[in-house]
Amino acid sequence: MKEQLLLTLSLLTATVCADAQGWKTAAERYIADGEFAKTEWMLRGLPQAEKDAHSLQIDSLNAIMKRIRKDFCITPAEGKLRIEEIYGHEVTDKQIAQWKLDKLIEYMDIDGQEWWFRRGIGNFKLLKHAEFEVRDQASRDAEAASLRKYYDEAMATKANKDGVRNWHRNNITMTIDVKPDVVPAGEVVRVWMPIPYENLRQKNIKLLSSSHKATMSEGSIHHTVYMEAVAEKGKPTHFEINYTYDVGERSFTQECLLKRVKPYDTESDVYRRYTSSEYPHQVVTPAMKALALDIVGTEKNPVLQASRIYDWISANFKWAGAREYSTIPNIPEYVLHIGHGDCGQVSLLYITLCRSIGIPARWESGWMLHPGEINLHDWSETYFEGIGWVPTDQSFGRTTLATSLQDYYKAGMDIYRMAANEGVCGEFSPKKTFIRSETVDSQTGEVEWRGGNLEYGQFSYDLTVNSSEPIK
Repeated sequence: MKEQLLLTLSLLTATVCADAQGWKTAAERYIADGEFAKTEWMLRGLPQAEKDAHSLQIDSLNAIMKRIRKDFCITPAEGKLRIEEIYGHEVTDKQIAQWKLDKLIEYMDIDGQEWWFRRGIGNFKLLKHAEFEVRDQASRDAEAASLRKYYDEAMATKANKDGVRNWHRNNITMTIDVKPDVVPAGEVVRVWMPIPYENLRQKNIKLLSSSHKATMSEGSIHHTVYMEAVAEKGKPTHFEINYTYDVGERSFTQECLLKRVKPYDTESDVYRRYTSSEYPHQVVTPAMKALALDIVGTEKNPVLQASRIYDWISANFKWAGAREYSTIPNIPEYVLHIGHGDCGQVSLLYITLCRSIGIPARWESGWMLHPGEINLHDWSETYFEGIGWVPTDQSFGRTTLATSLQDYYKAGMDIYRMAANEGVCGEFSPKKTFIRSETVDSQTGEVEWRGGNLEYGQFSYDLTVNSSEPIK
């Protein structure tokens, strides 16, 4: 059997080496099937000329396997023990098997061995609602009440001609620290750090200071500050930026949208671009279109169609800890398969469903800056003819479902945001040499040196809101 496998691999390698796309497709298929050893064997067997010509692709495939192994690192025996600790008694193999079928336990077979997702036990507690419901209506009301304060604060101010109000000036410091000796002494460390970009809700972006000479990105959908530094033996390599920007609240009631919306100009650049597929995570397929049509039913008004999609996702997909985005071939399809998703995952599902039925939608992301809740966050924008782009926070729909703010985040955004990305999977400026730690988004910053990309754990990041003052 072993000799037959080696012969098969040898024939396969000889066949696909002549076609770069062929071996890449084969490698991706093997990775999806959990056949990592076969993938690594094939990549090692490529001719040197092929390795040199496609070094970035090969590096990326190896990095993805490494990240999957890091994400899926709990044995079934370990996982079962942790679940028994939650229940306080033994659970049966039959129960485990059913929970796996119900997608409450995420697992993957790698080279013939089963491994559970490292965040899977925490997700199990969130998702197994019959025993562990943690987001009942009372807790949702409490969170919505907290958000209501920010809404009331904004509504007490006057909007400008663009519908933006409650302007504040934020002063932000962000740092990245590369751990000592991760990069050899004397080597140049390259860093990209996110920074806000100009739009209707953000303006007057000013980089006040940087720890090293800084270059602002140009022409990228990922807005960053780029810096370099030389690593020193035994010392962390520290990077820091301080900037200010003005941010405002912008929102539309459904009544306002319904009064102003017009039929789409289907020949416009905006319509064509943002109702089309963007690979790999915003892909319009017949199945996705059929699902979207099933959700909206007979409704023809795009405002109400988008509203129904938003409510359907809010009601059906709970929040759960996400695996590395770079390891997921198509995030919306993954969400539909697994039945849950974090903020970015449900946002991509919303965008794709909207595009599937001719509603332009696009990505936006950065950080949420609510007091005591500063964290990475992703959302989107929806385009309605006669109104333009309106902000849409799909993930907040789960918090505000069946509350007084149920419709607010469908077409509204509070001031507690820093948006640095206006799309996904773009190139950095200046370009990055190796695969990014986060291939979809850019919020934590990215680090590399000539020896390769630095993964999470090899560097730390922090964002601090120094001040947020109303602008008179």
